[in-house]
Amino acid sequence: QDNGFEQFIINYCNEKLQQIFILMTLKEEQEEYIREGIQWTPVEFFDNSIICNLIENSTTGILAMLEEECLRPGVVNEDTFLTKLNQLLATHKHYESKETQNARHVTDTSLAPRCFRIHHYAGKVTYNVTGFIEKNNDLLFRDLSQAMWAARHALLHSLFPEGDPQKVSLKLPPTAGFQFKSSVAMLMKNLYSKNPNYIRCIKPNDTKSAMVFTPELVLAQVRYLGLMENVRVRRAGYAFRQLYGPFLQRYKMLNARTWPRWDGGDREGTEVLLAGLAFPDEELAFGHTKIFIRSPRTV
Repeated sequence: QDNGFEQFIINYCNEKLQQIFILMTLKEEQEEYIREGIQWTPVEFFDNSIICNLIENSTTGILAMLEEECLRPGVVNEDTFLTKLNQLLATHKHYESKETQNARHVTDTSLAPRCFRIHHYAGKVTYNVTGFIEKNNDLLFRDLSQAMWAARHALLHSLFPEGDPQKVSLKLPPTAGFQFKSSVAMLMKNLYSKNPNYIRCIKPNDTKSAMVFTPELVLAQVRYLGLMENVRVRRAGYAFRQLYGPFLQRYKMLNARTWPRWDGGDREGTEVLLAGLAFPDEELAFGHTKIFIRSPRTV
């Protein structure tokens, strides 16, 4: 019920993971159909990059504003931080606070004065700014890092690269928010270079009981995980797709005209092979480079 700095950066990471999930499942799948010339009616989905940008934008993002407040001289506290957010993000449709609500003449008793609310992909979350500045500045003293770096234990030594005396600079050490943002960026770079498979876990009830399913709880999770859009794309699309060459090589024995050898092109061979198997027309689609098959039972 009470969300602070820690929950804010956890939810930021969740937004970034959701963003990559959307890009790699919904967006890329639909773009492949268009690339391959398959007739396709796009399925609408919410792209949460607007929320990621709200948090991480290098000039107007919430983390950048927090960084600026932590580093600037003079009187700095959570109130000045919140005031800055309210000024910069007053018109942002995924941000609100007591001040922005007052400006729009909205009465909302659930939003306290020292709080702001983000309309996340998975719902609205209210954050209390108390402790934001202190926690963002909560860093190890430089001499502690140097002591750990000098340890003979290899693992300890490796955990504190910033303790290397040759790397010590007179600049202020990076804040917790900056370090977390850098870690998330590295994670995203790593994930984008892979071919990920997703396993989504659904919590069936709040009582940890066997064989008990709370429909409202399950439905909320399915909606917030973006699975509704995924199901719509999958049902409207094709379960299986493969380049013509490998497909023909694997299944050519199913038709006397393509077995044991087909002398024509791969696409023509695939069309001949499938014509002999008498599948319904709606089960198959021939792309520029791939064959698309709608349902798993056909495969």
